Amino acid sequence: MQSAAKFIVKLFRFKRYLKVTGFEFTNYNKILRILVKPYKNGCRCGACGRRCKIVGFAKEDRRWRDIPIHGIEVWLVYHPREVQCPTHGRLQEEIPWAEEQARVTYRFEYALLRFAQQMTQKAGAQLLRIPKSTFSDLLHRIVTRVRSGHKIRGLTVLGVDEIGYCRGHKYATVVYDLERSKVVWIGAGKGSETFERFLKNNLSEYQRNQIKYACCDMARAYTSVIKRCLTSTTLIIDRFHVVKALNEAMDEVRKEEWRKVGKINKLALKGLRWILFRNSSTRRKGQTRTINKLKRGNNRIYRAWLLKDEFEHFWGYQYVGSAKKFLKDWTRRALLSRLEPMRKFVATLREHQEHILPYLETGITNAKGEGINRVLQMVKQRASGFLNLDAFSDLIYLVIGDLDIPAQIPERFRTI
Repeated sequence: MQSAAKFIVKLFRFKRYLKVTGFEFTNYNKILRILVKPYKNGCRCGACGRRCKIVGFAKEDRRWRDIPIHGIEVWLVYHPREVQCPTHGRLQEEIPWAEEQARVTYRFEYALLRFAQQMTQKAGAQLLRIPKSTFSDLLHRIVTRVRSGHKIRGLTVLGVDEIGYCRGHKYATVVYDLERSKVVWIGAGKGSETFERFLKNNLSEYQRNQIKYACCDMARAYTSVIKRCLTSTTLIIDRFHVVKALNEAMDEVRKEEWRKVGKINKLALKGLRWILFRNSSTRRKGQTRTINKLKRGNNRIYRAWLLKDEFEHFWGYQYVGSAKKFLKDWTRRALLSRLEPMRKFVATLREHQEHILPYLETGITNAKGEGINRVLQMVKQRASGFLNLDAFSDLIYLVIGDLDIPAQIPERFRTI
């Protein structure tokens, strides 16, 4: 029996945190029950770890589920003792292989977290031989426990955006640390109230003052809160959204012309959309010749494209004074173009000009945030959607959160 116990200790890597006192197979050898006790007799306070006097025993045995081996369920069984701590009073002794009140071991929790990062919850549940609902429930409990005392630290470059997580237009606000490319907070809802709640409830005044830059799109829900609550922060309008607004203005001109021309002339405009959108650095010579033909065929689309193509030079300026001079000249020509969509873009540009110019000096964009959004979409697609935000948030924090959750499990229990 003693040699078998030693074999189990080596096989399961129990050395230095528990001893095996016995074992048995049940349910036609489908379940292995291992009788254990803490290494060196335990008797430590569950709050401070101090060795204390035994004053009683729990009413019944406790069981903790461990990672399966060769398809066999493994359970650790122990009869905990009660100790009298001079500081914390009478309480149950420390269980070194599991969290207090948990029904699974640290090893099981670590395996579950790693599986959740790399595969669907259904596949992870099958490997651990538990129901999918149990997998989701355990994941939520672990993530909530680990992040309960977590505080946001070192946030100097903030990004904010919204994501949809369920049918029926349900949205969540996601706050990023753009310097480290991590998600620091997720809140239900969108708009100024949700974002303001994050700044006031999750960041101290000192932390808010430490944020040097904040990058977002042109939505007033975010820009107004940043101006009001982050007074020492430089607001930067994301370059991508400025380019997107300009492309939409140019495309609106194309749509107007498409509706005007006859059926025969529409053939000449067919397929132009994506050519017009292309950046000059990726556009081929044949595509440029096609666009230049519009100068005689459809001068309005050509003028809109020319304005869009010339605006690309703005992003190459390094001196703000020269950039302002370029914008002044460009906006004047856009207003004289007699293209209403381009005039509307000029109004938007002038409204946000002071928050677009800082990009030239810092180079900060929300590109990392968009990359994170891509990861979030992959997480959502892998799960085929989520019915509630808590389940989605758990996986977001696990996959790309600012806290490495699996690393919070004690190192000796990371066996996968």
